[in-house]
Amino acid sequence: MAMQINGNYAQSKTDYAERVREKQAALKAEKAKEAKETKEAAEEKGSGKLSEPQDVYIRSEKSGKEPVGLYRIGQDENGGRKIFFEDPDKADRADGKEEPKADGKKPKVDGDSQGKPAEVCIGNTDKVDREIKKLKEKKRELEQQIRSASGDERKIRELEKKLAQVEQELSQKDNDTYRKQHSEFSRLA
Repeated sequence: MAMQINGNYAQSKTDYAERVREKQAALKAEKAKEAKETKEAAEEKGSGKLSEPQDVYIRSEKSGKEPVGLYRIGQDENGGRKIFFEDPDKADRADGKEEPKADGKKPKVDGDSQGKPAEVCIGNTDKVDREIKKLKEKKRELEQQIRSASGDERKIRELEKKLAQVEQELSQKDNDTYRKQHSEFSRLA
């Protein structure tokens, strides 16, 4: 079998190589252009030319203004942390005769940010404690019944099931979280 080589083979080989070189040159030019644009943008930022204003912290001594009020961390009605704002001007207006303490500071206001007096409540866990006491007594009774019913296997299994239920309920209720959630609160007048 004879093969004939076309004379155009060498020509097509150089055409492909030239096209690859042209593509690579175009990519390099594009990358250089992008690098130049990003460099110009960075220089513009660095030169102090900002496109939008920025917030700046100014200390109260430099601003010449007096502070608006005081902040303190306290507990809210659920026992969680809360930030309270105490407006000294509002306290002055409410009492009319409030005097600074010996150290020169104004007295703190008890209560929330609106100047309302603090609420005083009492929590009562007696109901929960009685419930837990009944469960403990029931547990003791079931344990005693299990010991006394030594011959009847069916009755022992039934009593052990009841005992397991009581122990599970007791483990859920005999803790501080349950007591807090099921406490009864009343206001003091």
